[in-house]
Amino acid sequence: MAIQEGGTGDTGPVSRLALTPGLVIQEFGYDDDCDSAFRVAIAETTGEELADEDFGDVTDGAIVWFRADDGDLADLLMDVQTLLDDGGTVWLLTPKAGVTGHVEPRDVGEGASLAGLHATSTFVIGENWTATQLVEKGRHK
Repeated sequence: MAIQEGGTGDTGPVSRLALTPGLVIQEFGYDDDCDSAFRVAIAETTGEELADEDFGDVTDGAIVWFRADDGDLADLLMDVQTLLDDGGTVWLLTPKAGVTGHVEPRDVGEGASLAGLHATSTFVIGENWTATQLVEKGRHK
């Protein structure tokens, strides 16, 4: 089962991920600046703690916290897909414009494309973050 765009009545940002109980979501790029309420809401919705970068089993989806100085986005996104189940979605979380570490949308698009992904939707997470849904090229939600 994959993370899909859409919601089930909840107006919070996590509802946009259409998570269901039992999904395993792997998290990359966690640091002190991440939106803790968003992370907690994912765990509460799935009933599962977020799997860290060292998790060694197949996952249903991934959230990736990425800042402008975090290195090569395309390489990271290729690594993220290693354990992702077929049809799984990657949610790229980047600092909003005006926030330290902001990543330009063109850089997100380029990194995603080089990793074989396509950006399909973007929305705001909390005060400082933007989430962009990335899916395999040719698969649009």
